[in-house]
Amino acid sequence: MSKSTVFVQAATFAAAFSLTACIGTSQCPSPDVKPTETPFTKIIGQDTVQSAETQTGKYSEMQVVTGDSASQILDQFKLSTPDQILTPEQTPTILVQTRVDTVLMMLPPCDKTHFSHCTLETTMDPYKAFPALANYVFSYADTLSRAGQTDSASVILNSFSTMAPMWEKWQAHSDTLREAFGKRREEKAKEFESMALQIQNMNRVQASYSMVAETADSLIAQLAPGDSLANWAQGQKKIAYSNTLKKASKEFESIKVLADEKAQFAEARKQTEMFRIRYRDFEDTLHVQAFLNHVDELEKATDSETAKMWEKQDPAAALAQADTLIANEKFDKAKDLLNKLKTSKLRKEANEKYIVLADAYCNKQRKTTSQIFSKSLKQTDEEKKKKLLNDALAPLDKCLAEFPETTQREKVESNRKFIEKELAK
Repeated sequence: MSKSTVFVQAATFAAAFSLTACIGTSQCPSPDVKPTETPFTKIIGQDTVQSAETQTGKYSEMQVVTGDSASQILDQFKLSTPDQILTPEQTPTILVQTRVDTVLMMLPPCDKTHFSHCTLETTMDPYKAFPALANYVFSYADTLSRAGQTDSASVILNSFSTMAPMWEKWQAHSDTLREAFGKRREEKAKEFESMALQIQNMNRVQASYSMVAETADSLIAQLAPGDSLANWAQGQKKIAYSNTLKKASKEFESIKVLADEKAQFAEARKQTEMFRIRYRDFEDTLHVQAFLNHVDELEKATDSETAKMWEKQDPAAALAQADTLIANEKFDKAKDLLNKLKTSKLRKEANEKYIVLADAYCNKQRKTTSQIFSKSLKQTDEEKKKKLLNDALAPLDKCLAEFPETTQREKVESNRKFIEKELAK
């Protein structure tokens, strides 16, 4: 629990009690006098009052009453005439709260015994909560005054004079908590230090990501460190991920050579399965399953009639023809020809040319996207502008779908994210 959370809980509880307990005919108690514990009650309807107890049995829970009817709330605080005055035994203790969107007025009671149960659904900022609470009280006093209940309004405002001692106690408690939090942070840091050094050494020797991640996650789970230390551990995991990804990518490229250049399909499959076991965290990133599918297709093509075709035709001439097709932007024909050449003895050269084709195609699509985007900037009609931006995404999607192997992939994805941000404006 943060310092501001505990501080606001104690402050709001005391402020709400102080500013409401003095309303009506009862005398406002001195801040040094301990109030007797009286169960709070909750206004259910216009004529119904219901007591409410917490599960602890020792503390009474303050119940929220929404301000559905201003007149109903004001009626609770009308000054009594002599014949209407009730004795203290006859007067119920009623705590009324009007719902205010900007202030969480009522919080569960909180002490050392029940400290662990004190939680807030919404983090509160004291610099906003206290001024909002004070302004609410001023507004409520003004409402009473306008309704002809000036005495009750004055009683509420007089309650501010009793707040000074409370502020001093809150400030002292805040200092005590801050000191306790500092000691707790130091203790956590000492426990954290040995495991932190272990993680740093693991990254220094480039240990696998899985080992570093397991150690960091264990550290966070066992010690529950503060935000800064937890963020440090997450940062070390990112370093390990990057190191292991570089190593895995290099190893995976050597496996691809077995299938794409040497036609050793069985060995490529075997090594890929072993690779998958050792680098499970990178299986999706490196598209391992897609590569296995590619190996299957390549093996079928090698055993097909297409492979036998190169016994009669010159693959070198076909490779030169593919160059011409790419230059003339006849991408579909070039792709078909290069896929056939992958079954020939020039499969390595065909794969290299295939990347050239992929980059040429994607550069063409990026150029088309740029032209459409330029048109959108000149468009003043919002609907037409959004349509153009959507149209600008299509060529980029074509690039990624047709040639996921392109070296332009990072640029294409960056262009796509930029246009999506423009669409979201």
